[in-house]
Amino acid sequence: MGEIICTSPGGNDNLDYLAMHISEKKYWNIVKQKKSQREVIAVMNYKIRKISEEEVNLLQDFLYEAVFVPEGMSAPPKSIINQPELQVYITDFGKKKDDISLVAEVDKKVVGAVWVRIMNDYGHIDNETPSFAVSLYKDYRGFGIGTDLMKEMLRILKDRGYKQASLSVQKANYAVRMYQKTGFEIIDENEEEYIMLCHF
Repeated sequence: MGEIICTSPGGNDNLDYLAMHISEKKYWNIVKQKKSQREVIAVMNYKIRKISEEEVNLLQDFLYEAVFVPEGMSAPPKSIINQPELQVYITDFGKKKDDISLVAEVDKKVVGAVWVRIMNDYGHIDNETPSFAVSLYKDYRGFGIGTDLMKEMLRILKDRGYKQASLSVQKANYAVRMYQKTGFEIIDENEEEYIMLCHF
């Protein structure tokens, strides 16, 4: 998975040739982040695979990365993930049949994750509908990795016979558009959040 980018003859900091191989949005994200050509090629050659048993603890990191921080606000302390309403996403993950997780790997480093389970979370619909969580480390956002993680998980859920999947998202979160692109629709909302559902 992921796109392969040809190397540019202009040196490590020349991104001119990349525009021919990736979307405009991804190109400008690369320019904005001032990544070197080597870093760009590594990012675009990511692979998506199942999480290993030894990597499940990484979901604590990605749960924290999934906490939405509005523009201009300071990030909360990492201890925020110890709140019961967030712990439902990761406690004893992997012990239930509906617990499924995928990771995105760049240059042998896990940089993002998507995971689902049936739980009483913010986006809970019923006891037959898995709820989504997805996040990436900041330096790897904006390259389509999250979208590909979502699409692969949706494919797996459909193959396993699930009829739908849900999630909740802050209204101000830019990820709303990514979720809509992958097939999620807004079915309910409160003052701060949308509840979204994807039917298979």
